[in-house]
Amino acid sequence: MRIPTNWRRVGLAIAIGSAFSGCSTDNREVSPQADQAHAQKEHSGHNDTGLTLTKAEQAQVGLVAADLHKHVSVLASDDFEGRAPASNGEELTVNYLATQFETLGLSPGVIDKEGNPSWFQQVPIVEMHIESTPLTIQGEGVGQVLQPIADMVAFTQRQTSASSLKNSELVFVGYGIVAPENHWNDYADLDMQGKTAVILVNDPGYATQDDTLFNGNAMTYYGRWSYKFEEAARQGAAGAIIVHETGAAGYPWEVVSGSWSGAQVSLAADNKNTDRVAVEAWVTHQAAKDLFQAAGLDLTEEMGVAKSRDFKPKSLELSANVQLSNNLKKSNSRNVIAKLPGKKHADEVIVYTAHWDHLGINRNSTGEDHIFNGAVDNATGTAGLLAIAAQAVKEERAERSLVFVAVTAEESGLLGSQYYAANPVEPLEKTVAGFNFDAMNVFGPARDITVVGYGSSELEQLLETAAKRQSRYLAPEEHPERGYFYRSDHFSLAKKGVPMLYFDSGTDNYEHGREWAQSKGDEYISQHYHKPGDEYDPEWNLEGAAMDLQLGLKLGLKLANSRDWPNWYEGNEFRAIRDTSTDSRK
Repeated sequence: MRIPTNWRRVGLAIAIGSAFSGCSTDNREVSPQADQAHAQKEHSGHNDTGLTLTKAEQAQVGLVAADLHKHVSVLASDDFEGRAPASNGEELTVNYLATQFETLGLSPGVIDKEGNPSWFQQVPIVEMHIESTPLTIQGEGVGQVLQPIADMVAFTQRQTSASSLKNSELVFVGYGIVAPENHWNDYADLDMQGKTAVILVNDPGYATQDDTLFNGNAMTYYGRWSYKFEEAARQGAAGAIIVHETGAAGYPWEVVSGSWSGAQVSLAADNKNTDRVAVEAWVTHQAAKDLFQAAGLDLTEEMGVAKSRDFKPKSLELSANVQLSNNLKKSNSRNVIAKLPGKKHADEVIVYTAHWDHLGINRNSTGEDHIFNGAVDNATGTAGLLAIAAQAVKEERAERSLVFVAVTAEESGLLGSQYYAANPVEPLEKTVAGFNFDAMNVFGPARDITVVGYGSSELEQLLETAAKRQSRYLAPEEHPERGYFYRSDHFSLAKKGVPMLYFDSGTDNYEHGREWAQSKGDEYISQHYHKPGDEYDPEWNLEGAAMDLQLGLKLGLKLANSRDWPNWYEGNEFRAIRDTSTDSRK
C-alpha cells in the first residue's frame, strides 16, 4: 500500500540471473540491521549496477507482466464494482478466480461440509450499513457539533441494530496504550465504565523519535488503530475516539472518511461483538483542536505531555452524544483457495496470500465516481497469485504443496486471513512459510527490494541470496512509522507463528531514479489510495512486479523441495509460538 504508480511504460533492460541454487535456511543468527546499513551505504546515491536478462528470463518476466495486465484490467474494472465482500462484485471476483485456477490445472483447496472439494472457504460475516447522527459535544458553555464525513466518522463493531453514546464523559488517555514490557500504561488507575476514550494515533516512539522508546520511528502494533479500539474495550470504555493526524496515521483524512463511511464488515460472532465499545470513531485534527479548546486545553501541549511515561489521563469535563442505526445483513463471504499438491509431503504447505477485496461502491464519496476500483490495492496482488500459479504449474512438481489463498475482507481488518489462520487447509504447524502480495509495483523495475518488518525471520536470508542473483539488494522501509507490517494479511498468520514474508520493489527505480519513484509513491497515497482514483492504467509498467513475483515463486519452490523449516529470529515476538509448533511436529 505504499506503492507508487507510473503513468507510462518503460522498456525492459533488467536481469534476474538464472540460478537460485545456494539458498539456505541455516540457523546462523545474523544482524539484519547491520546488513541493512551496509546495503544502504553500498547502494546510496547513483547506482549503475546493470540489471540484464537472458532472453529466456526476459521472456518469462514479460509473460508474467502480461498476465498481470490481463487480470488487473478485469478485477479493477467498473463491472466488478470495487470488489466489496457480500456484493455482486464478490460474486464476479471469486468466480473469476476459481475459473482461472481451474483452467491452470490446480486443485480445489477446500473440502466442504459435505466432503466435496471446493474452491471456496466460506467466511461467515455480518455486513453493516451504519447511519450516524452528528457527534455532539456538551459541557458548561459548550455546544460543539461534529458532522459526519466532514469532521468525524462514527461506526460500531457491535452486530446490533442500534448503538449510541449518551452523555458519555470524554477522557483523554494519550496514546491509549497498556504495554508492561515498555513500562507504559495510559489507563493507570482509571475507571472507564461508561466513558469515552480520546486517543492519539501511532505510538510514543514515533512521537519522540527516540529509538529506545517502543520501536522508535517504526510503528509498533500499539500504534495501530485496531489495537487502540481493542484496548479501550478491554478497559470497559463505552466509546473510543481517535484523533487523526496525516503524518502519524500514514494517510490523509479522506482515507479515513472513505474507509469507514461505507458498509462495514465483521466476522460473525456468537456474542455479536458486544464486548467491543458501543461506538468507535475518528475525528479530524482540527475538530480535535476545537474539542480541546472547548475543554480549556491546548491539543499540541497535551500531545507533548502524552509522550512521557509520566502522563496521567485526564477528564475533558465534556460529554459525547451520538446515535448509530445499523442495518444488518448476515451472509458468507469467501476465501478462494487453490492447491498444487506436493508429490511427497503433500501435508506440508507453502502459502501464498493476497486479498481480493476492496471498498466497493460508496455513495458518500465526493465527486461523480463512487466506485473504489482498488486497482493497485489489491487487484495487483490478486493477479499476482494467478501469475505465480501459472508459472508454478509449468515447473516440475515439488515435494511439498503450494497453496494459493485469495482472502476476503482485508480492508475490514484482515478478516479473511484471520479466518483462514483459524481454519487452515493444513494445520499451521505443517505450514512451512508464507509469502504475501499487496499493492504491487506498477512503475517499473527497481534495484532495491523493500521487506516490510525487516529483521524478523530467516526468510530474509533466502530473499537476500535470491535478490543478489537479480543484481538487487534488500532495503529498509522508507516509512516504518506507517505500520505496514500490521496492515496486510501476512500478519494474521504471523500472529500464529508462521514465518511470513511481505516484500516488493523499493524506490531505487532503474530508469527514473529514487526521487521520481518517491514522488510517485507520495502521489499515490495522496490522490489514489482508498479513493475512486485507484484505477487500472494500461500504460503501467508491471515488469518490476513480475520480477518480485518470480522471486516469491523461486523461494517457495526452494522451500517446497527441501526439509527446511525457517523460523523467526531470536527475540522476535512470534518465535516462541513457532517453537511450540516445531515441538508438535516431532
